[in-house]
Amino acid sequence: MTLSAALLSTVAMANQPQIYGLHEQVSLHELALKLPAKLDTGAETASLSAKNIEVFKRDGGEWVRFQLGLDDARQAQVIEKPLTRMSYIKRRADDRGPGDKQLYTERPVIELDICVGDELKNIEVNLTDRSAFEFPLLIGATALKAFNAAVSPGVRYSAGQPSCTQTS
Repeated sequence: MTLSAALLSTVAMANQPQIYGLHEQVSLHELALKLPAKLDTGAETASLSAKNIEVFKRDGGEWVRFQLGLDDARQAQVIEKPLTRMSYIKRRADDRGPGDKQLYTERPVIELDICVGDELKNIEVNLTDRSAFEFPLLIGATALKAFNAAVSPGVRYSAGQPSCTQTS
């Protein structure tokens, strides 16, 4: 009986989420780039700050070309990735002008390998200009589920520096 209780306890512990802080350092693995991110359970999707976003056709498929929306030299790099899909994000009332009836904004979505702590996951990320925000990357609920993450709002940078080696 003690062995089965120990096994159940081990299984229960294995399903416990990893606790992360409201803000974490992350690595965009394939771009060899580290940057701060906000973990937001109220947002459904992840968003990366990007500028000069252009959807184009290549080899019969749709791709997206963009530059990172960062305030340093890293923003000059032009990145091209296959387009995963288009996302429709509901606009906030304070994001619309008088008479503006457009309730949703269309954003291109790509897949990126993102490392938090020692966990590397391939997640969907929509591209938008986040230059008005403090954090260039927002990680939403869908990606947090992939990381089996729980967010403690009173904690910051609990995962330490990203240290991933392979996708899990």
